[in-house]
Amino acid sequence: MAMKILVACEFSGVVRDAFRERGHDAVSCDILPSERGEPHLLGDVRDFLNNGWDMMIAFPPCTHLRVSGARWFEEKREEQEDAIRFVELLMAAPIDRIAIENPVGVISSRVRQPDQIIQPWQFGHGETKATCLWLKNLPPLYPTHRVEGREARIHWMSGPNRSRERSRTYSGVAQAMAEQWSGKLHVQRSLV
Repeated sequence: MAMKILVACEFSGVVRDAFRERGHDAVSCDILPSERGEPHLLGDVRDFLNNGWDMMIAFPPCTHLRVSGARWFEEKREEQEDAIRFVELLMAAPIDRIAIENPVGVISSRVRQPDQIIQPWQFGHGETKATCLWLKNLPPLYPTHRVEGREARIHWMSGPNRSRERSRTYSGVAQAMAEQWSGKLHVQRSLV
């Protein structure tokens, strides 16, 4: 059965398109235009949370949340508090199935521990990038294609598009989400 899916804070369209390929009515939403076109809601996701979604997969900005930015935490407390409130709002959205994705960071200590930590090398990409998933009514992902040759390419990435490239979801992870979360689902503990 096709689901109505909101892919929040996604400009790349990678996750949205993985679900659409499986027949779902998936829509991405971001304050940036979509790299892959429509269907995309351009704007603040908070304006669209009450639109009758069956599932939401959210990628809240990690700038003020990730542990790799810890040395700046003291000088950006207000921004971090706003980011935490945004994550809590997403977790409490009136949507039956929710996945929140973010790197290792303060969500784990300020909100709750993640349900799962995944790596790109578990899904066909020879790279390391620990990624946390907070799940509501969704099962943890199981690895689909473990690979060798693991490197921290994303960690060492530089240049003007660094943050944009670092936030892009790996296609193998997107495919696993769409494949494993499209069928019969097992109840997972609540996000809040």
